[in-house]
Amino acid sequence: MKKLHVLQKIAETGVVAVIRADSAEEAVQISHACISGGITSIEITFTTPNADVAITELVKIYGDQACIGAGTVLDAITARIAIMAGAEFVVSPGFDKETAKLCNLYQIPFMAGCLTITEMKEAMQHGVDVVKLFPGNAFGPDYIKAVKAPLPQVNIMPTGGVDLGNIDQWIKNGCVAVGIGGNLVSPAKNNDFAKITELAQQYVQKVADARQNNLITGGIK
Repeated sequence: MKKLHVLQKIAETGVVAVIRADSAEEAVQISHACISGGITSIEITFTTPNADVAITELVKIYGDQACIGAGTVLDAITARIAIMAGAEFVVSPGFDKETAKLCNLYQIPFMAGCLTITEMKEAMQHGVDVVKLFPGNAFGPDYIKAVKAPLPQVNIMPTGGVDLGNIDQWIKNGCVAVGIGGNLVSPAKNNDFAKITELAQQYVQKVADARQNNLITGGIK
C-alpha cells in the first residue's frame, strides 16, 4: 500500500516543492534546504539535467523521511526512467494516457496537469490520483470552489501562481496540496539556501494555519 502512504504524506504537509535546477547537484542542495524547512514532498523536474541522478541520491539519503517525485514528465518513457530511479510520484504538465497506465502498473501516484472539467474527468477515469491545476495563476483560488461543485471527489493541487499571500485561499477552497516553484526556490540563484529553508517553514506554517482555521469554520469536508 505504498501508493496510499505516499499520497497521505503529500496531503499531510500540503506543500510540494517544484525544483527546476541547472544541475543534479543543485537540485539536491535545494531539496536539502526545502526538507530542512519542513517540506518533505520534493518534485525534481525533468528539465533539470540528470534529474534521475538527483532522484536516486535523494531517495538514498532520505528514505521514508521524504517523498521524492519526478516532475515535467511528458511521456511514459520518461515516467519509467523516473520510477526506475526511485521516484515515488510522477507529475506532468498535461494528461497522457500511456503515462497514466504505466504509473498504475507500478502503483505510483500520477498527478496530471488539467485545466477544464472535461480534462479532469478524463484524467480521473484513467486513474489519476491528484489533478495538477496548471497553470494555477490562469484562474486563481476561486476556481477550486467552482470545480468542486460538480466534482467534489477531485483532489486538486495547483502549481503556478501560489505564493505566501494566497496559499491560505487555495487550501481553504479545497486543495489537497499546492505546488510551489520559483516563489520558493529562487534564492538558489544567489546560493542562499538558508532563505529557501526559511521560506519553506513559512509555507508549511501557512498551510497548517489555513487548515486549522477551516476546521474551526467547518470548511474542510
